[in-house]
Amino acid sequence: MLNAENIKDAQKNIEQRRLAWRCRRGMLELDIVLTRFVAQQFDALSLAEMHAFDAMLTLPDNVFWQMISANALPADAVQSAVIQKIKVA
Repeated sequence: MLNAENIKDAQKNIEQRRLAWRCRRGMLELDIVLTRFVAQQFDALSLAEMHAFDAMLTLPDNVFWQMISANALPADAVQSAVIQKIKVA
């Protein structure tokens, strides 16, 4: 029997698979880092962080890689939190 919790889990699973698919990039390093991040950290993301990560996936590979590999964090607090979690993964 479907209940609200089962539906919520199913939706979260679908979103995780969608984001994992979008993490497949042309730059191998970025592909590896992002795939590992989704596998390890997805359950810990808030809704705002999921939206920020989804938006960052629209960036060109070189720009996104620079955000991850640079010591400077984005001005946006939510994006900064996501970048920190990516670096930990």
